[in-house]
Amino acid sequence: MSTFAVTRSAFIQAAPQDVFAHVNNFHLWGAWSPWEKLDPAMTKNYSGPESGRGAAYSWEGKKAGSGAMLIEAMTEPAGSTDGSGSIDIRLNFLKPFKNENHTLFTFVPEGDGTKVTWTMSGENKTLLSKIFAKVFSMDKMVGKDFESGLASLNEVVTSS
Repeated sequence: MSTFAVTRSAFIQAAPQDVFAHVNNFHLWGAWSPWEKLDPAMTKNYSGPESGRGAAYSWEGKKAGSGAMLIEAMTEPAGSTDGSGSIDIRLNFLKPFKNENHTLFTFVPEGDGTKVTWTMSGENKTLLSKIFAKVFSMDKMVGKDFESGLASLNEVVTSS
């Protein structure tokens, strides 16, 4: 079995609930997602509730490919005993490669802000994805996008 995980973290000088709100609502991703900036002309569709469990988002674009995300579970920071929160997302890529991944965001209070960790993990199930994984490092390919996205998330949250 060929698996992968890409993880990046950043400190954002804002309360966990404030950061959480920008990730928990797919309608707000346009302000910070590195892929939406890559392909601003892509078609986006939203379904389910506006935010939280059951919220869904799909996209199709020339540069960003196509896929869909669904918030499967979440814990709001305000409702947890330690002030931390998380968002579990099922991420399905359709183009250029078909694959299902798991994405997890965690929001942990740290000093006067929040440590945000973004992780994507999955399994290379097809022969093509297994070959691709032997040649290209997912961490090197996607890690910089996560860093860029977290930096943009920081700008959006701290400026609002």
